[in-house]
Amino acid sequence: MIKITKHIKSLVIISAFLSGSIFILSSKADTIPNINLTTISDVNQGNSYITFPTDIGNVEPLWFEANLIPNFQIRKNKNSRLMGVLTPQIIIRMYREYSYPVKTPSFMPQVTMYYKLCKNRKNSTAFVRLAHHSNGQNENFYSEENVINLNSGDFSTNYIELGLIRAFFNENLNATQFFKSSFKKILIEDVNELNGLYSQVRWKNSFSVFKIRQNEITKLKKKAGFSLKLDTEFMFGDIYSWSDKNIDRVNVGFTAFYTPKFFEDIGFFINFYHGQDYYNIYFNHQLNIIRFGIMTELLRF
Repeated sequence: MIKITKHIKSLVIISAFLSGSIFILSSKADTIPNINLTTISDVNQGNSYITFPTDIGNVEPLWFEANLIPNFQIRKNKNSRLMGVLTPQIIIRMYREYSYPVKTPSFMPQVTMYYKLCKNRKNSTAFVRLAHHSNGQNENFYSEENVINLNSGDFSTNYIELGLIRAFFNENLNATQFFKSSFKKILIEDVNELNGLYSQVRWKNSFSVFKIRQNEITKLKKKAGFSLKLDTEFMFGDIYSWSDKNIDRVNVGFTAFYTPKFFEDIGFFINFYHGQDYYNIYFNHQLNIIRFGIMTELLRF
């Protein structure tokens, strides 16, 4: 644990700096092919995954964490500049406890609208997302001991997210790059228990690099074989007694994903995460974890 947290503040500061400057670096990418809206939405929506029971860090002992994120795309045709995506996302954790319980899953249904801003090859896409995040419980938020009721306490929020996605192709690296920046507004004015505990306004940034794997026979671009992703989230507003400069206001995630030649649709990933726990009512936990697992491969060319 000491080894994980020893340089955590430096890593968070560096990651936050990269998220703000990576857009400038990406703008120097080479000739940009036309990247379709389906690919852009797949990257932004995220991948399904399941972790191995080998987490390193301060998360509770788990058998696995699974993110189930099927996407239903609504559009007129593949060349449409406007597309809707319905996503019934669920995150579940199975704990290493008696009877292997799955406690209070995160239910995160959402609808996202994407609009490609230009008809030419300038791959700029705006999006707006309406989403719900709850744990499906209906008991009191606080237990009789006046602590957050993690087992059956009610957690429920709604939010709107507005953002812009830029896509680039770097011929020298033979890699596709995506940069996303968005603002997220949590609508919790009527949930008094979360006021002062849970940030209502967040600035999110994400930078992804997908290395294209070549078909050995045709030499055509086939699919992503290796990818890297950096995520940062800055939380504003009243959160406990944190100052505006408190490093705990920054959530950082870094993921490396590899698809070996003998797999078609899944690959292996390693993920580092520092920040507020994203698992519904567990938000008051600060995580410093390294995880391994398998992930679906959605990016296709």
